[in-house]
Amino acid sequence: MLSIKKLIFLPFLIIAISGFSQTRVKKAVFIIADGIPADVIEKLNTPNLKAIASHGKYLRAYVGGEKGGYSQTPTISANGYNSLLTSTWVNKHNVWGNDIKAPDYNYWTIFRMVKNADPAKKTAIFSSWTDNRIKLLGEGLPQTGNLKLDYVYDGYELDTLKFPHDKAGNYMHLIDEQVANSAAACIKDKAPDLNWVYLEYTDDMGHKYGDSPQLYDAVEKMDNQVGRIWEAIQYREKHNNEDWVIFITTDHGRDEQAGKNHGGQSARQRSTWMVTNCSSLNDYARYYTPGIIDITPSIAKFMQVNIPAEQLHEMDGTSLIGPVSVAVPQVNYIQGALDVSWKALDKKGNVNIWVAATNNFKDGNPDNYQLLAEVPVTDEHSLVSVKNLPSTFYKVYIEAPYNTVNRWVVISK
Repeated sequence: MLSIKKLIFLPFLIIAISGFSQTRVKKAVFIIADGIPADVIEKLNTPNLKAIASHGKYLRAYVGGEKGGYSQTPTISANGYNSLLTSTWVNKHNVWGNDIKAPDYNYWTIFRMVKNADPAKKTAIFSSWTDNRIKLLGEGLPQTGNLKLDYVYDGYELDTLKFPHDKAGNYMHLIDEQVANSAAACIKDKAPDLNWVYLEYTDDMGHKYGDSPQLYDAVEKMDNQVGRIWEAIQYREKHNNEDWVIFITTDHGRDEQAGKNHGGQSARQRSTWMVTNCSSLNDYARYYTPGIIDITPSIAKFMQVNIPAEQLHEMDGTSLIGPVSVAVPQVNYIQGALDVSWKALDKKGNVNIWVAATNNFKDGNPDNYQLLAEVPVTDEHSLVSVKNLPSTFYKVYIEAPYNTVNRWVVISK
């Protein structure tokens, strides 16, 4: 028979045990620090980026799609942002410049993926531009399912009373200070589930001065701003039942000659980087150079977001988190057949090779995929006949146990 003392203690013991087993809530932040090539970030004093990387990893990365291929993407700011947001290159998301004329909203952003999976999740944006929210995310548009963000801190470039535009461009540093402080305060107090922070000053200094003390000073100022956001994340993890992942990256590099320009496909304009606190990156992150397109699937994996299959099959990125079966797909058309190849990162199971001869998806309609082959993952290739599917265009996706990858084939006439 239990004593009175044990009877009194037992309920508290049960509560304590159940508390330890409670699942921690997964939340994410990604920061785009504009226009910083990898060689610059690597040579400067960035103690906060290094502190975050000490928990996870610093990785060289790339933008610009496949150089010379169908996905080649101009190394321009909005193009890069949207490649991150949608996990697709410009041939799909259709943002060709900073004017953002006609985004194809059929390719969902990470914000729409999160809201679709769980409408109760809270989202936030912290940015100098309103275009990031209004045009890229398409807030409130029927084409995006009337996407609505829960916390909005943007449009500071329009406030010329608080931030008068001086010729030296210091006003943009002050705006970035506002953006970073708003992000840190909102994360610490309200803890939105998905957060996008955009910092612009580094790109402004690059355009104005190129590789210069002014650019280097701007990068170190950015690092300080990231540090405040990182402190807010650490506070949340310490005082709440939450796990946070953070990715910091840039949208493009700069030209080799002076560092003032970008937009082309030179090595330095394509050469970027990312920093994350995630300590359990997978073999894809270990053996390959990730692209900006890999951040969205990584966040989705961390947050355990269920992405609809039709969206998943269009995403060009591969998660850096969790198990991965296949990577680096290649497809070549040879006399009525598709020579399909991939790299096997996990030896378990088979791959299904699906082929469509249409691209109806870009218009919001389904493509008629046909399953044309099933082979072991370890084969790493398959020759698939398409003689009964004649076309000058094919979409191929490889469905493996842990992930899918895709390629287009555009046959010259």
